[in-house]
Amino acid sequence: MASFRKALRPIAAAVLTATIGLSSPAAHADQTDQIVFDVVLRGIKAGELRINGKIQGQGYGAKGVLMTTGIVGAVRKLRYDASVNGYTSGDSFTPTRYEETANTPDRNRKSTMVYQRGTPVSVSQTPPRKPRATDLDPARQGGTVDPLTALYSVLRNVDRAEACNRAVEMFDGSRRTKVTLGAPQSSGNQVVCAGEYRRIGGFSDREMAEKTRFPFTLTYSPAGNDRLEVTEISTDTVYGQGRLKRQ
Repeated sequence: MASFRKALRPIAAAVLTATIGLSSPAAHADQTDQIVFDVVLRGIKAGELRINGKIQGQGYGAKGVLMTTGIVGAVRKLRYDASVNGYTSGDSFTPTRYEETANTPDRNRKSTMVYQRGTPVSVSQTPPRKPRATDLDPARQGGTVDPLTALYSVLRNVDRAEACNRAVEMFDGSRRTKVTLGAPQSSGNQVVCAGEYRRIGGFSDREMAEKTRFPFTLTYSPAGNDRLEVTEISTDTVYGQGRLKRQ
C-alpha cells in the first residue's frame, strides 16, 4: 500500500500552509480550538486529523494527531502525534519547538526541530535517520513554518477579512514546499479559495518527475460573528482525489 502520509502531504500539510499569517496586523485575540477532520482518499474515509490549539497573549501552542481509520486502518495502522509551541507577532506565527512521533509498521521515530528567530537551528531524530543527498540544510530555511503550525494556523476560525490571498513556505525537517492561494470567491454563504501547492526542494528526482504542482480548493463556511471556519480542502494527489472534511 502506498504511504498514507505521503498521499496526504498535499492535503494535511502543505496545502494547509496556504493561509499562514492570515491574521490582521492587530494582536491576536486569545482563543482555544478543538478541530476534527475526516481524511478522505478516492471517496473512502482513510483517516482522521485532530488538533487542539490555543493562542494566549503573544504565545501559541498546539497538539495534533493524524491516524488511519476504518478499512485503511485495519490494513495498515499509522499514527503521527505532533506538538508545537511558538509566538505570534502581528500577522505571523513563528514556531520555537516542534516535536513529532511516528508510529508505523515500518518504524517508531521521534523528530524534533528547534528554532531561533524563525530559523531551524536543530533537527534531530531518534533513532537517527541516515541522511539523504536530497536533504535540505535547516540553517537555510529561515522564514518557513513546521507542519503543525501550518495546520493549526489555517484550521482555526478566522475573521472573514483574513481569508485567502497568501503565499507561504513550509519545512518539515528535510523538504521545502510552497503554497500560493488566490483571491477569495463568494459561493452562497461560503468563501472559496483556489490555490496551488508546489514542491521546492528536498524531494528525490523520482518524486519531482512524478508531480511537482498540486491544485487545490479550500472552502470556508460561516462560524458566527462574521467569523469563518474551514469546512473542506480538496486536492489532487499522486494517488487520486483527496479531501479533508470537517466533522
